[in-house]
Amino acid sequence: MELGRVGIWNRTVAMDEPRSREAAAELEELGYGAVWIGGSPPVSMAENVLAATERLVVATSILNIWQHEPADVAAQADAANAKFNDRFLLGLGVSHGPMVPNYAKPLATMREFLAGLDAAGHPKEKRLLAALGPKMLELSAREANGAVPYLVTPEHTVRARGILGAGPLLVPELKVVLTNDPAKGREIARDHLQIYLRLPNYLNSLRTLGFDDTDFADGGSDKLVDGTVAVGDEDVVAEWLRRHLDAGADHVAIQVLNDPLPVAEWRSLSGLTQGRF
Repeated sequence: MELGRVGIWNRTVAMDEPRSREAAAELEELGYGAVWIGGSPPVSMAENVLAATERLVVATSILNIWQHEPADVAAQADAANAKFNDRFLLGLGVSHGPMVPNYAKPLATMREFLAGLDAAGHPKEKRLLAALGPKMLELSAREANGAVPYLVTPEHTVRARGILGAGPLLVPELKVVLTNDPAKGREIARDHLQIYLRLPNYLNSLRTLGFDDTDFADGGSDKLVDGTVAVGDEDVVAEWLRRHLDAGADHVAIQVLNDPLPVAEWRSLSGLTQGRF
C-alpha cells in the first residue's frame, strides 16, 4: 500500500453524492496518495471514496471506538479491502470526554477494542491510532501500524517519531488556509480552532508543545494560530510539509480550511505531490 508523501484530510469528499464522488476522482488524478476521512466516519463512508477511485488509499480519521463493536468493524474493514483492492486503512480513536457519554479510561478502552479486532482476525498492519500522548503512541507502535496525530506541530512529530521508532507509520494532520491575506487567513483558522479549545485532550497536548492558557483565551492567540495552521500560499504550505517530513513523518494529511469541499485549493496545492519531498 503506497501512501505517497501528501494526502488530503476531509469529510465532505466522502459523502454519498455526485459532487463528492467527482472530487474524490479528481484528487486521484491530481496525484494525492490518500484521503483521510474526517470526523467520526463509519467504514461505509470510506467505501464511497473507494468506489469513486482506483488507486487512492482511503482511511477513517478517525472511527470512534465508543460507537462500534470491534467484530463488526473488523468484518467491515476486511470486506472493504477485499472489494477495493486492499486500499483501506482503519484509523481508530477514543474521541473526547465532552463528546462521549460515560467516557472513562480511554487507553484501557482502546486496548480492549484492539484485542477485539485481533480476536476477529483484523491485521495490525491495516490499522492506525489517533495518538497524541506517549502512552497512546506506544500502543500505536505495538498494537497497530502507527499513528495519525491531529492538531500537532512539527515538534510533536519529532517526539512521536522518537516514541514510535523506525517502522510504524506516522501521519500528522496539517491544517491549511490557502490565502495571500494573512488577516483573513487567521480569521478562518481561528474560527476552525474554536471547537478544539473546548476539548481537554487537545489542550493538554498543546500545553506540552509550548502553548498555555493565555493562548487558548479570546478565540486563540496569534501564537497558537501561527503555530498550528499553515496560513499563506503554496510555498508556505510546502515549508510546513517539509518540516513535518524532516521531523519524521511518513506522510502528511492536509486539511484545507477554506471551504468544506475545497477543490480549487486542492488543485492549487497538487504540485506538492510531484516529487518535491
